[in-house]
Amino acid sequence: MSGELLLAYCLAAVVLVVTPGLDTMLILRSVVLGGRRTGLATGLGITLGCLVWGAASIAGITALLRASEFGYNALRLAGAGYLVWLGGSALWRSWRDRGKPTEAADLPELPALGGWRALRSGLLTNLLNPKVGVFYLSLLPQFLPAAGPTTGWASLLVLIHVGLGFLWQFVLVGLAGSARRWLTRRRVRTWLDRLTATILLGLGLRLALQGP
Repeated sequence: MSGELLLAYCLAAVVLVVTPGLDTMLILRSVVLGGRRTGLATGLGITLGCLVWGAASIAGITALLRASEFGYNALRLAGAGYLVWLGGSALWRSWRDRGKPTEAADLPELPALGGWRALRSGLLTNLLNPKVGVFYLSLLPQFLPAAGPTTGWASLLVLIHVGLGFLWQFVLVGLAGSARRWLTRRRVRTWLDRLTATILLGLGLRLALQGP
């Protein structure tokens, strides 16, 4: 692989990593609910999910999943259901807390989301989204050498993407952690829950209605 091709991939990976999406919302939600460590746990789960999909793509498993309409749709609907459940939970919390006094709602610590639960949330969100695997399957071949062995290069590209994503998660958690006192105010947290719920519900419904 040429240096120019590798640089082009790194630039594309950086753009994809920093573009706000589902992973960003999950990390922000985790920081608000449990602090920096919980946000990092969610990020670690997301990272592990990407590693699994990257390895599956290299092994060709996602190609088989892509070719199997039943398998793809089953995984897609399971992921959509999980996103809808996460969105519904956030929406229920914003509705449940609406009548609480400001003093009870503006607590600096919100132990509603533990580290293991946060890691599991990030991991399952990625593993139940087949489009993550299809993304790797679609992107990697564009940056692989036309001749010679490709497994090593593909592994390197996956690790670069995952590594950049993990570094960006540290930045995101740091920024969100610094603003957590403001984010945990009753009114701000209510609107953040509603925004998160809307995005998660929208993504879940889109994933459910979208074809392969």
